Amino acid sequence: MRLAGKTAIVTGGASGFGKGIGERFAEEGCEVVIADLNEDGAGAVADQIRSGGGKAAHVQCDVGINDDVKGMVNAALEAFGKLDIVVNNAGMPQRNQPALNVDEETFDRIFQVNCKSLYLAAMHAVPVFREHGGGVMINTASTAGLRPRPGLTWYNGAKGGAITLTKAMAAEFAADNIRVNALAPVAGDTPMLAEFLGGEVTNEMYAKFVSTVPIGRLSTPLDMANAALFLASDEASFLTGVCLEVDGGRCI
Repeated sequence: MRLAGKTAIVTGGASGFGKGIGERFAEEGCEVVIADLNEDGAGAVADQIRSGGGKAAHVQCDVGINDDVKGMVNAALEAFGKLDIVVNNAGMPQRNQPALNVDEETFDRIFQVNCKSLYLAAMHAVPVFREHGGGVMINTASTAGLRPRPGLTWYNGAKGGAITLTKAMAAEFAADNIRVNALAPVAGDTPMLAEFLGGEVTNEMYAKFVSTVPIGRLSTPLDMANAALFLASDEASFLTGVCLEVDGGRCI
């Protein structure tokens, strides 16, 4: 049990990568708080974890809203009395399109969910980590932040910002025994895939995208979950400021 005795929050935990991370953490003995804008979905994942013998709670949370993030951290403390790990997994994609076609409201929301959420998580979780002698934060970035391509300009920037914020927080909080790392997944078969491909997924488009990944497939929730598990565990105790590419070679 690699996370026995630990408590984690996983945002965007109702589906996709977040669901996979929450379930994998629970398998390794972690008490998990599933946070999501979709409260019913978060509750269903928490129920599933409990039915399998794990410990879980859930909370509705918009990760771009200060009061919601404060409530999320408080929910973890109320449910389990402590907080050791925060996985900032919730994200918002940009539909693949010319940069100047993206309206201001969408731009603001992309940065609110993908960047401001990290600020809010730090504001509310870091004081708790400090009080308890340390903690771990894992931020879901993207290969788009490392290898930007046309059509996703503002999303590229937001995820690049998430990577830089990860490194900056890692440097600042290391003295508090707080490790901050990021994951950079290539796209997976999640609800976001259609947005990245322009609104729909045809067999031709899917095959073309997969052909850009040297290993020859897209990422899965389990790929992300296993990478997050390693970074959250004591096995990674000397790793901070890392952006781990979980991409089948896409960034090579």
